[in-house]
Amino acid sequence: MTGGQGRTPELPGQGAVPAAGQAIGIDGLYKSFGANKVLRGVDLSVATHEVICLIGASGSGKSTLLRCVNLLEPIDAGRISLWGREITGPGVDQNLVRRYVGIVFQAFNLFPHMTVLQNVTLAPRKALGTPRARAEEEARALLSRFGLDDKEAEFPDRLSGGQQQRVAIVRALAMRPQIMLLDEVTSALDPELVAEVLDVIRELAAAGMTMVIATHEMGFARDIAHRVCFLEEGRIIEDAPPAELFTEPKDERTKRFLRRIIAAGRL
Repeated sequence: MTGGQGRTPELPGQGAVPAAGQAIGIDGLYKSFGANKVLRGVDLSVATHEVICLIGASGSGKSTLLRCVNLLEPIDAGRISLWGREITGPGVDQNLVRRYVGIVFQAFNLFPHMTVLQNVTLAPRKALGTPRARAEEEARALLSRFGLDDKEAEFPDRLSGGQQQRVAIVRALAMRPQIMLLDEVTSALDPELVAEVLDVIRELAAAGMTMVIATHEMGFARDIAHRVCFLEEGRIIEDAPPAELFTEPKDERTKRFLRRIIAAGRL
């Protein structure tokens, strides 16, 4: 069903997402910034509980694709749907869509004047109307789950980069999203902090969270993804299970990219 003018698509209620089937559908997606054509006809289907990793050189369109799914960027042409309901038609409530689709960026984007607990509880209280006591209870449970229970009263500048990124992920999870988009969430971290963030993502995958992850961590993509998509110049060149894409890529452009990755010691 397509959302018409003045209407919002009938997305499933919180906790009522179908146990199977397509969670995200992207058909013929185009996006330009001025004369720069960033996405050039992207088609992608993501099943509920599936983990998709997007790989490719910087500038290949990975981040823009995620931002379009979360409606942070308007698309030029094509269609994006969640559970079969179009979200790129006119009259769609973008804030409602974002309750279902959380996004975490490479920059932590935490509010520096707020404590960890305040950062995590702000959106549930303001956007969902969650009472303060309940929001704080749920936030503390999430912080404890990801090893941050002793950091709730700290301000972001007192945390390591890895801890800040984990707080950013917890903040997104506090909105109880059904889909998580992760945009190069380890690229701003020192190498020794990468593992703690990747462990959080592994736990989310093991719990069945539907995720689309843009990453330069090839070993991580190989280990966690159900499918890996290689992007080049705004197109998905190859889409395959990691065991196939990393060992027997079919397209010469994928082979060329992986040769550079292997030469750099990143796979």
